[in-house]
Amino acid sequence: MSPEELSWTGVCTLDELWEGDIAEVTVGEDQVLLAHLPGGELRAYQGMCPHSEFPLAEGEFDGEVLTCSGHGWEFDLTTGRGNNPDTCRLYAFPVRLDGERIYVAVPADGRRHHNRCRG
Repeated sequence: MSPEELSWTGVCTLDELWEGDIAEVTVGEDQVLLAHLPGGELRAYQGMCPHSEFPLAEGEFDGEVLTCSGHGWEFDLTTGRGNNPDTCRLYAFPVRLDGERIYVAVPADGRRHHNRCRG
């Protein structure tokens, strides 16, 4: 996707999302799960579980793996891939840091962006 097709939005600062934390933010039509991984990497994924659309930010995060509190599905937040089940992947959004401000980009097409998977 070209940069002209993305809409960047400032969602929070590093002071609001400490290393090892996750948070849910809204960007356009999308609920986005923002993760500040140990070591400082930032990731942004769809905020709803691809199985049951349960809010992923309500799950348990151990610094790498997020377990959805709805049905126990597990996702590796370093890659967005499902661990359980391993046939599922979270929709990933571009994320960047400008100074202390975290920005997430969504496609500028006015639609909701997410993957769906069945168990």
